[in-house]
This record gives sequence, C-alpha cells and structure tokens, in this order.
Amino acid sequence: MKKFLQTIVLSASVVGFSGAAFGQAQVAFGGLQHDASLPVEVTADQLQVNQEDGSAVFQGNVVIGQGSMRLSAGRVRVEYQTGANTTGEISRLHATNGVVLTNGAEAAEATSAIYTIGSGQIVMQGGVILTQGDNALGANQMTVNLGTGQAELSGRVHTILQTGGN
Repeated sequence: MKKFLQTIVLSASVVGFSGAAFGQAQVAFGGLQHDASLPVEVTADQLQVNQEDGSAVFQGNVVIGQGSMRLSAGRVRVEYQTGANTTGEISRLHATNGVVLTNGAEAAEATSAIYTIGSGQIVMQGGVILTQGDNALGANQMTVNLGTGQAELSGRVHTILQTGGN
C-alpha cells in the first residue's frame, strides 16, 4: 500500500510538472550564489587576438574558471569592454562546440553558451541537459542568473525524476 501511495504522489507531481514540460521551468543552479566579480582564468591550445574589435578567440580544449564555476568548450570568443572610459575588462564570453558548465555537483551541457559578465547571466542554447544528482532536465534553452542561483529552462522542457525507491 505504501508503494502504491508513493506512486500516486509521484504521478501527481509529474502531472503537475508536465505543464512546465511544454513551456518553461525554473530550478536552482549551483546551490551557492556565484560572484561574477571574481577573476576569470582561461586556458586553451590556441589564442588569436583581434585588436580592432576588442576580442580574443581561444580554441582547442578551452577551460574557463571563475571561482567554483567551470566552463569548457571547443571554442570561446572573449569580448572585452571598449571605449574611452573602460579598463579592458571582459564583458562577454561566447562558447561553442561542446559546451559544459559545472558549478559544484551540478553540470549543464549545450551546443553554445553566452556569459555576460556584467549581468551575471549565462544563456545556454541547443540541446541543453542539466544534471543535478540523479535527476536530469532537458530543454532548448537555459538562462542562469548567477546572482540568485536560479535557472530557467524553456522550449520543450523534459525531465527524468528519480523516485528514490526500488
């Protein structure tokens, strides 16, 4: 009887969640809020710098670290602030080719990601998969607000929920 009740409760929660499965869902990402003012460390196989447009392209085994957050990809374009009153700080990162974002025990994968440093926002697009422990969420797009630690998934959201039972 207990197993039957657990199944009913789980079914009800999945049915309640399925409304979000067709549009959007919000989840916590990274447990801890992230400080976007921390230094950004980048390693890669190659680097090309374009002085004209204030950008740099890192290619091959790119790994970017900022605090406990890590982003890896095949290619990352780094855009720097430009203008008279700027200090050349990074304004935006555009990652492509097998993007993986990790923060603590959570991980997200996508085709591409754009990290806007000033707003502390990461937008991942294309076959997004977010794993949190044994649970997984998928969507076309995920927007992470690093200030609040919240993520919003949109565009055909789907999930796998582990029941914890046998």
